[in-house]
Amino acid sequence: MINAPSTDELKDIHHKMVVTRELEEVLGAYAKEGKTRGPIHRCDGQEAVGVAACAALRADDYVCTTHRGHHVYVGKGLTTRGIVAEIFGRETGYCKGRGGHMLLGDVKTGMLGGNAIVGAGIPAATGMALSMQILKQDRVSMVVFGDGAAQTGICHEAMNMAGLWKLPVIFVLENNQYGLTVRQEVQSPVEDLSVRAAGYAMPGEIVDGNDVEAVYRAVAAAAERARRGDGPTLIEAKTYRVKGFSTSDMGGYQSEEEMAPWLERDPIKLSAEKLSALVGADTVAAIEAAARAEVAQAFETALSDPFPTFEIHAPSAAYSETK
Repeated sequence: MINAPSTDELKDIHHKMVVTRELEEVLGAYAKEGKTRGPIHRCDGQEAVGVAACAALRADDYVCTTHRGHHVYVGKGLTTRGIVAEIFGRETGYCKGRGGHMLLGDVKTGMLGGNAIVGAGIPAATGMALSMQILKQDRVSMVVFGDGAAQTGICHEAMNMAGLWKLPVIFVLENNQYGLTVRQEVQSPVEDLSVRAAGYAMPGEIVDGNDVEAVYRAVAAAAERARRGDGPTLIEAKTYRVKGFSTSDMGGYQSEEEMAPWLERDPIKLSAEKLSALVGADTVAAIEAAARAEVAQAFETALSDPFPTFEIHAPSAAYSETK
């Protein structure tokens, strides 16, 4: 099948999805105990989008994501220890403990950051694509953003520029059905947000956001198109946010009936079933055990790492003379 992930890639994707889920569950437990700094925006149920999309890119491609971007961090190759250390404000974190869970980035891996401002990653990725085009680099940029961000003006401005200039950017719209506590259908007059792509002369595609192979194939094809100079693509990955907006969310607006079919189609469950048919259930169990052990070790190590140190400098003589 064209652009299909290899068996080894599927194993790596599954490992990273389990790492992400375990990371979110442990973070959730720490948040309940009041041990995290501020709320945590979890991506349980959405792992296939971030991990599989990043797997379809090259190591030197650039990615931006949202405040709910742990699956993208893991998918782009950031270490679990570095992620945990950053979230808990340790010196060994990717931003030396100063960015926190929403603003984590690493230039070396091409992960140019999450973002606390809804939709702000969209123009950033578009700007990256423009620089790649000007420098004639064989690279693409990708942004993962939500259905809430799709309603912002900056989203439409960025897509308009990308379509006009045929920029090598991939817009991955992670439609998890909710913006804060508001269902997607009362945010937009159209059910399928991907139809907006036609207005910017780019292809628009809907994929099952819980199917790693579907996400991988769509992003791989979009990357090929961008590298040929044919411009951007909008991919709407339909998935579901099975947890609240953040760990401070009181909940109560997502019914069990609404959640049940999505929980039945959990992306990790679907991945495990497909992978078991290829490599056997024992191999899948070993992958999952290794992922959980990795997360446990990351927390143990990162939480023993030092906090950042700060130096206070006295005003210079020249400054003092002006006062």
